[in-house]
Amino acid sequence: MNKIRQALPGIWVAAIVGLAALFLSEHYGAPAMLFALLLGIALSFLYEDTQCKEGIEFTACHILRIGVALLGLRIAFGDLAALGWKTAILLVVAISSTIFVGILLAKVFGLQKRFGVLTGGAVGICGASAAMAVSAVLPDSKNKDRDTLLTIIGVTSLSTIAMVLYPIVAGLLNLDETSTSIFLGGTIHDVAQVVGAGYSVSEQTGDLATLTKLVRVAFLMPVVICILLVLRMNLKHTGDSKPPGIPGFLIAFVILMTVNSVVDLPSAVTQGATEISRFALVISIAAIGMKSNLKQLLTVGAKPIIMLVAETAWIAGLILLAIPYL
Repeated sequence: MNKIRQALPGIWVAAIVGLAALFLSEHYGAPAMLFALLLGIALSFLYEDTQCKEGIEFTACHILRIGVALLGLRIAFGDLAALGWKTAILLVVAISSTIFVGILLAKVFGLQKRFGVLTGGAVGICGASAAMAVSAVLPDSKNKDRDTLLTIIGVTSLSTIAMVLYPIVAGLLNLDETSTSIFLGGTIHDVAQVVGAGYSVSEQTGDLATLTKLVRVAFLMPVVICILLVLRMNLKHTGDSKPPGIPGFLIAFVILMTVNSVVDLPSAVTQGATEISRFALVISIAAIGMKSNLKQLLTVGAKPIIMLVAETAWIAGLILLAIPYL
């Protein structure tokens, strides 16, 4: 009980910042997660030697995992069948190859492989949500929070740019409605930006683009589990430390996804879970921003930005090249 009392001030601060981010997002049309990050960074002094520190840590870790777990109620196994096996295979190839491109670029730039996994997973799957889920299972390191913050800022910014540019690109390439939907849903990083881009073209395009994006989100847990398995193999091989187990939030995600697939849940339940998940992720990003060190962000240079842009270009080019064969 005492620990809960100690954590409450930091949790309340993160929640207030999250509400402010959602307010700004609704009034200015920019991503709530980007506002949450920027506001969190501006309030990073609250993390240094104050009574808010413990609650900020709790929010950035545990509330983040609750938000990721609740994503399971947004997806059903039937989504894969509705999209078709060819498109599903294309998305698997696009996601896995983007992660490998991230690892390769990290090696070329002299960065850690785990940073390539983090950026590749964020670009390939579902933007900021994927970045936080992947970061949650990566081993702790000195620059883990900084790298996560950089990735979230990068994918959110690129996703917003893509929301505006990709419908124009689809029009210039004379893509039909189905191809445009697969292109938008298969390449734009964040769900909200996919919705914005899809419905700016047509209602049918918005529906199919959103479905395509949700199928990408469904691959989040398999990818995170694969990362865990690789980590376990490497740690067993080197004998450095105890291999990580499967986190509870991954198990919860799979259970909720299964329930959503076999039970016809009321829309109020799924929509409520979606809103809770969104708010949990927004306040978690705010907390991660508060934990950040702005000086560290300014010293990383252009390499992470080049990586994220290259990974974004890779997945977009791959999807465009494959669409004629679907």
